[in-house]
Amino acid sequence: QDHHRLVDTSSTSVSKSTHKHKHKIHHRTRTGRKCHMAILAAAKANSSRTRLARLVFIALYSSSARSFPTSPSSPSSPSTATLSPQRDSCPRNSNTINRNMSLKAQPWKAGDAELATEAKKELGVWPLDEYNAVLLNEVHPRNFEDQGEPHEEYDLIAIGAGAGGLVSSKQSARRGAKSAMISEHLAGGDCLNVGCVPSKALIRSARAVAEVRNASKFGVVIPEGEIKVDFGAVMRRLREVRSQIAPADGHGGTQGAGTHVFQGRGRFTSPNTVEVNGKELKFKKCVVATGGRPSIPDIPGLKEAPYTTNEQLFNLEALPPRIVIMGAGVIALEMAQSFALLGSKVTVLNRSSRLFQSKGGDKEAGELLQSLLEKDGVEFLSGASASKVETVKSGGDDGSSPDDFPLMKLTVGDKIVECECLLVAAGRVANVEDVGLDKANVTFEAGKGITVNDLAQSVSNPNVYGVGDCVAGVPRLTHMSGEMAKLVVQNALAGDDWKLSSLVVPAVAYTHPEYATVGIASEEIAAKQGIEVDVYRTGLEHNDRAITEGFRVGFCKTIVAKGTQKILGATIVAERAGEMINEVSLAIKNDLGLHAIGRNIHSYPTTGECVQFCGVQYINNNLPRFD
Repeated sequence: QDHHRLVDTSSTSVSKSTHKHKHKIHHRTRTGRKCHMAILAAAKANSSRTRLARLVFIALYSSSARSFPTSPSSPSSPSTATLSPQRDSCPRNSNTINRNMSLKAQPWKAGDAELATEAKKELGVWPLDEYNAVLLNEVHPRNFEDQGEPHEEYDLIAIGAGAGGLVSSKQSARRGAKSAMISEHLAGGDCLNVGCVPSKALIRSARAVAEVRNASKFGVVIPEGEIKVDFGAVMRRLREVRSQIAPADGHGGTQGAGTHVFQGRGRFTSPNTVEVNGKELKFKKCVVATGGRPSIPDIPGLKEAPYTTNEQLFNLEALPPRIVIMGAGVIALEMAQSFALLGSKVTVLNRSSRLFQSKGGDKEAGELLQSLLEKDGVEFLSGASASKVETVKSGGDDGSSPDDFPLMKLTVGDKIVECECLLVAAGRVANVEDVGLDKANVTFEAGKGITVNDLAQSVSNPNVYGVGDCVAGVPRLTHMSGEMAKLVVQNALAGDDWKLSSLVVPAVAYTHPEYATVGIASEEIAAKQGIEVDVYRTGLEHNDRAITEGFRVGFCKTIVAKGTQKILGATIVAERAGEMINEVSLAIKNDLGLHAIGRNIHSYPTTGECVQFCGVQYINNNLPRFD
C-alpha cells in the first residue's frame, strides 16, 4: 500500500517478489523452517495482527535477492526489534535479548513517564497512550536501525517520508529499482500525523453531535439535557483511528516493499550524494519531498504567545472554552465548525470580506458556507486581522483541565478578543532550509519552495526532482503529492515525460456540507484569466436524495468554455461533494464534455444527479425543437 491507499500500478511486482521469497524458504535451515511455520500459525490465529508475521518474515529472509532489512518492531512484540538484519532463525530467549537492550532500543510504551516526555519534547506527540505508542512504533520507532550496508549507488533516494517520499521510494522499489527513503520526523508526514487523518476523525465526531441534536427530525427523541460530549473520548478515538492507519506509512511496510529506510536528517553533500547519520549515499536520481509547515504571521506578541497550529492541535486532551482561529482556509473552516459543535466558542478572523475571496472562489459557495457555520455557532470577523497578541497567562502545557489553558488577548480593530486556544491557520511555507540544496545546485525560493520544470525536475539539477509541499507553485494537497511522486518515478526511472500541467487536481474542504472544486471553479477566476464561460447550475433543493436525507442545501456549478460543452471546472457544495467532484475531474482529464455527463446514467436517488443535471441542462439547451 502506498500512502493512504494511493494507487500503485506496480503492485504486480509485489506478488512476484513474494513468490521468490516463498521459493527460498525451502533452502533454509530446519530452525528457519520451524520458525516460518510458527509465524504462519500465529498469523492464522490472529489475522488482524499479521503485521508481526510480516516483520519477522522480513528479518528471517533478509539475505534474499532483494536484501530486505529488518523491520521495526510491532508494539505487540517488542522482542522482534532486536532481530539482526542477518538473523536466520527465531530468537531462542527473549529474556536474554531484553537484558542486552540499551535504553534507546526500548520501543515506545504507554504509561512510561520518561518516554512520554521524550515523545512530547522530541516529536511533539502526546499523550503517550496505547494508541500513540502504536503510532510512534510504526512511524518513528526508538529501536530503529538504519540499513546495515547501503547500496554503492541508489537508483532513487527520497528525502522525506510524507506522501511524496513514501510513494516515490516504495513504487520505485516495487518496480525493481534500488531505492532509499530518509525519514527524519514522523513517517506519513502531516497527513497521517497532524493533518488529513486526525482532522477527519475529529470532524466525524463533531458531525455525530450535529446528528444527535437533529435526531428528533427523524423520529428519534433524546431527552433534553442528556446530550453530552466527552472530549477525552473524542480524542482517544482520533488517536485510535490514526494508529490503525499508521502501518500503511510505517517503516516496516516501506522496508517490506524493498526500500532501504534511514531515520535521520538527510542533507545533500554534492549534486549526486546525500548524507544521513554519517553515511554518504550516492544516487542517480533524488526526490526532495520535505513537505511544509504552518506559516506564522509577523504580528507583535504572536511568536511569544502559546499559540497552536495543526501540529499541536490534535494532542489536546481537554476542550478549550474559547478558540480564535487566524485564517479562513480549509483547515480553519473545518476546525472552526468541528470545535463549535463540540462545545467551544469559536471566532474566525478572515482578512477578506467573504470566504474564498482571496483565491477567487465562488461567491455563492462562500456566503452559503459561512451562513451554515454561523448556525453551528462559529463567529466570523470579516475584513479583520489581529494587530497585537498579548499573553495574559501562559498556563500549563498538558491541557489536562480547563485551568491549565493559557489566556491570550487579541487586538482586532477596535475589539479585544480573548481565547484559551489561538489556532494559527494562515497558510503554509515550504521546508527547504538545512537540506543542502545549494550544495546540490538546486534552485529554490525560501518559503515558496523548489523551482521545477513541467517534469517536476529541478531547473538547475536535472537529477533532482521535487514533490509535494516543498515545491513552488503546486497545490499543497496529499493527493497532489502522491500523484507527483508517481509522475517522478515514471520520468526519472522510466525516461518518460509525464507533465505536471496535465494533472487535474480536485480540492475539498470537509465542512458540513463539503465544499469541492476543480479547475477553473468560478466565473471570477475565468474573468481574471480572460476566459469567457457559460455556467450551468443545479441546486439540491429539488434533489430527491437530498430531500429524503433531510438536507436540501447545496448546488453544483459547472463551468464550460463559452458556446461549447468543454468543461473547465466546477464548484460543488453538498454533503458528499468530495465524492461528487471526482466525476467532473475524470471528465476534464479525459476531455469528456458536459454532454457526456448528462448522458451518463446515474443511480437514483443520489446527490450525484446534481452533477448530471448540469449536463442535462446543456443537452436541453441544444436539442432540436419540434415546433
